[in-house]
Amino acid sequence: MVGKKILLCVTGGIAVYKAAALTSKLAQAGAVVKVIMTKSACQFVTPLTFQALSRNDVYTDTFDEKHPEKIAHIDLADWADLVLVAPATANIIGKMANGIADDMVTTTILATTAPVWVAPAMNVHMYGHPVVRRNMEMLQSFGYHLIEPGEGHLACGYTGKGRLEEPEKIAARIEDFFRGATKPLFGKTVLVTAGPTIEKIDPVRFLSNRSSGKMGFAIADEAAKMGAKVVLVTSVDNLKAPHGAEVVKAESAADMYEAVMGRYKEADIIIKSAAVADYTPVNVLDKKMKKQPGNIVLELKRTKDILKELGEKADKPFLVGFAAETDNLEKYALDKLERKRADMIVANDVSRQGAGFAGDTNIVTIFKRDGSKRELPLLSKHETAREILREICNEIEKDGGK
Repeated sequence: MVGKKILLCVTGGIAVYKAAALTSKLAQAGAVVKVIMTKSACQFVTPLTFQALSRNDVYTDTFDEKHPEKIAHIDLADWADLVLVAPATANIIGKMANGIADDMVTTTILATTAPVWVAPAMNVHMYGHPVVRRNMEMLQSFGYHLIEPGEGHLACGYTGKGRLEEPEKIAARIEDFFRGATKPLFGKTVLVTAGPTIEKIDPVRFLSNRSSGKMGFAIADEAAKMGAKVVLVTSVDNLKAPHGAEVVKAESAADMYEAVMGRYKEADIIIKSAAVADYTPVNVLDKKMKKQPGNIVLELKRTKDILKELGEKADKPFLVGFAAETDNLEKYALDKLERKRADMIVANDVSRQGAGFAGDTNIVTIFKRDGSKRELPLLSKHETAREILREICNEIEKDGGK
C-alpha cells in the first residue's frame, strides 16, 4: 500500500473509535490517508485525532475551502486511489444508494471515479432491515465493495451482526485489493454458471442431472484469486462461494436464463459450466401427482439455449461453454463451438475415470476458435480451473485485451 492514496469517510456511530485505529493501520502500511468526517462522527471523536494520526487536514464541511484555488470535494474525489466509508451507518448507506448528496462525504463519493469500499456498522436489527439490505444490494450493483460487519456484543446491548470489521482485517483486505492490480484478471468481471438446474414436475418431484457444481465453483474461486470481480449464478447451496463473489440463485433453466441475460452486459467473460436442462415439463402440477395404474407420458418442451443466444449477441463478452460428453468428444465439442459461436469450449468425457460428476478431479480438452486445442491431464478441479483461465487470458491478450 506504499504511496496509495486512501480517502477515509467517517460517519457517525460508536465504531468511530475503530476508524481512528484504522487510520493508524493504513498510515503504518505506507498509505497516504485523508479523512472526511460527518457532523455526527465529530460527536464521537474530534477531527484533531484523525489529523494527528493521518498527518493531513481533516475535512468536515463542504463549504470550508481550505485552499481557495481548489474545490475541496472535487479535488479529494480526483485525488483518491480508493474511497473507504468506515464506519458506514444505515443513514449514509441510504444516502449513497439513492444519490443524496447533502454533506461533504456524499458529494465527494458522487464525484469520485475511484473504487468505493463500504464497511457497515449498526444495530443488528437495523442491519437486517429490508430497506438497509436493499440499499446495500444497490451499492453492490454500482460496483461498490462491501466489507461485511462482524458478530458479537454491540454497544446498544444486543448481540449479533453489526460490529465494524476489525481495523487490521479491513487494512488487509485493502492491501489485497491493491496487490490484485497486478493480477491477470484485475478489472475484469467474470460471470460463471455452475451446477445443475432443477425442473419441477410437481411440488415433490423434479428433473435434474448429476452435476455437482464443483467445477464451476472452482472456476469462480480461481477467477477471484486472479483479481476478477466474480458473479456466480447457481442452484447449488452446499459449496462455499469465493470471498467477495456476487452469488445469484437460479434454480431452473428459466431462472438461469433470466439471471445471465440480465447481467451479460456487465461481464467481460462468461463461463457457462452449469449443466442446464435441455427440456422442462410443459405443465407443472400444483399438487403431488398420484400414482396411477400403468405408464404415464411426461410431455417436455425445449428450454432456451443460453449459450447460443449469448453467441448471437453483437456485444457478447468472451464466451466459454462446457461440453460433457460420453463419446465422440472432439466432434461434438467442435460442433458446439461453431453452432453456439463461442470463443472456447471446454469438453470432458464424463465416462472416463476421474472426469465424471461430483469428483474433485477432471480431464478436459480446450477447443478454441482458431482450430487449436489443448488437452489437459488428470488434474484437480482447481488446477483445471487455473489452466482454463490462463487460456482465456492468453486469448484475450491476443485480441488486444478485449
